[in-house]
Amino acid sequence: MVANEIYMHRCFELASLGEGKVAPNPMVGAVLVYNDRIIGEGYHMQYGQAHAEVNCINSVGEQDKHLVERSTLFVSLEPCAHFGKTPPCADFVIKNKIPFVVIACRDSYEEVDGKGIEKLRAAGIKVVLPILEKEGMELNRRFFTFHKKQRPYIILKWAETADKKIAGNGPSRLLISNEITNREVHKWRSQEAAILVGTNTALRDNPALTTRLWPGTDPVRMVIDKELKLPSTSHLLDGSVKTILFNSLRHEDTGGLFYYKILTQGEFIKQMISAAYQLQIQSILVEGGARLLQSFLDGNYWDEARILRNSELEITEGLASPTLFDAEKSGSQAILNDTISYYRPASK
Repeated sequence: MVANEIYMHRCFELASLGEGKVAPNPMVGAVLVYNDRIIGEGYHMQYGQAHAEVNCINSVGEQDKHLVERSTLFVSLEPCAHFGKTPPCADFVIKNKIPFVVIACRDSYEEVDGKGIEKLRAAGIKVVLPILEKEGMELNRRFFTFHKKQRPYIILKWAETADKKIAGNGPSRLLISNEITNREVHKWRSQEAAILVGTNTALRDNPALTTRLWPGTDPVRMVIDKELKLPSTSHLLDGSVKTILFNSLRHEDTGGLFYYKILTQGEFIKQMISAAYQLQIQSILVEGGARLLQSFLDGNYWDEARILRNSELEITEGLASPTLFDAEKSGSQAILNDTISYYRPASK
């Protein structure tokens, strides 16, 4: 069992290399082991390309190919059993006559969800699971939330001063976090499917919401602009990145800009989350402003909160930070004069 966990941890390490590149697919890593020796490794590197199991088996050197039929395949998620962008991984495992498969957790996607395991066992393969299931589900928490709860995984983020202010009273933008912390935030952006801000933040800060400080893919930009107040000079309307404007006036997809109309009746945030799910957006990083963040907190529409606090900056007068409640601290990180605190909902 200890050996199983060691190899599964290696699967998780490999899987994480695909972060920000494989969504809406899950991150998956695979290791092929013969007699306590790793003879093959692989992970899902890019959406639409070969999956972890295929890359792992294909990585086996010529001198070890005769050992494949006597080896154990460790994989961080149940092998798929359906035709998507690529053929079923379960079929590839069967074709290569691998006798043992160890899996961290089942795939919650309805096209798989146990079917891959059934196919392997029907072919005479011994399948063992779960191994480190909790860790496997944490790795793909966005994927599991999307398919089980039928909504995006939602991360709230804000920067605040030492006296818990998120912005000043004047028209100028208040720069709270340092340059290194800002790079970390851009890394976060590259890991999520979409990034969301409210009308006031878009008007006041004119943000680009890109990953320009980190070598990663720009998320879909989303803004709540009920009355379509954003001027044509706004960075969010420049067409450089796919942008969705949730509003109550217009419904039109122009290619770069998608004006998504939401009825004013009912809870706007809830409808927006539902719309994001329908648009196959698996995760959202909510970056402000204070009122929008508080709406997510009050409605209990969040899975993580990341608060960046500058311990040396106090402004006395300004816009108060959102009020976080029913939360458990899960970790912290110090970056010069900034501290990043991570939280999860206590009741989930």
